[in-house]
Amino acid sequence: MSSVRVALVADTHGYLDPRIAALVTHCDSALHAGDIGNADVLAQLQPRGGRVYAVLGNNDVARKWPEDQRELLSNIPWEAHVALPGGELVLVHGHRLPAARRHERLRARYPQARAICYGHSHVLADDRHEQPWVLNPGAGGRVRTLGGPSCMVLIASADGCWQLEQHRFVQRSSRRRALNPAVERARRRAAANQ
Repeated sequence: MSSVRVALVADTHGYLDPRIAALVTHCDSALHAGDIGNADVLAQLQPRGGRVYAVLGNNDVARKWPEDQRELLSNIPWEAHVALPGGELVLVHGHRLPAARRHERLRARYPQARAICYGHSHVLADDRHEQPWVLNPGAGGRVRTLGGPSCMVLIASADGCWQLEQHRFVQRSSRRRALNPAVERARRRAAANQ
């Protein structure tokens, strides 16, 4: 296969936005960068190629998962190395690295990668100014989406020409809420620490 479409998702915390689930069906594989929340989220990721990769996040612990799904946690790794046309993508949650200079630290840890996808911050980040690329698809559920649920689609080609699409959806809500200044300040701080 000369190119593939790869859905990048993170921080669903037990709920996958249906618009993201629909977008995944047009991809060859799906990668979840942790804080999955339950097995139902993974079951809803239905790429046309059928391949789903996932890593554990700091909230993917037995006490936070439904009791009848906890056994699955032992089968999910802390990091994954995914071979794609034109290079390797490393998938991690990112919570084991401090927020300050996180992108720099990820690049130093995985210099062989073409791209690194992480989660944890819930902040959509597209850092392609040097290699490896450092990508964060934001939050794909309804917890701290900071502007609406989001994801990315990576188009990886064997010729090394990779492209990236960002997708952010309007937050679904039955009522409009005023923007909380404390939440907005935290969002700006998190984005500045990327």
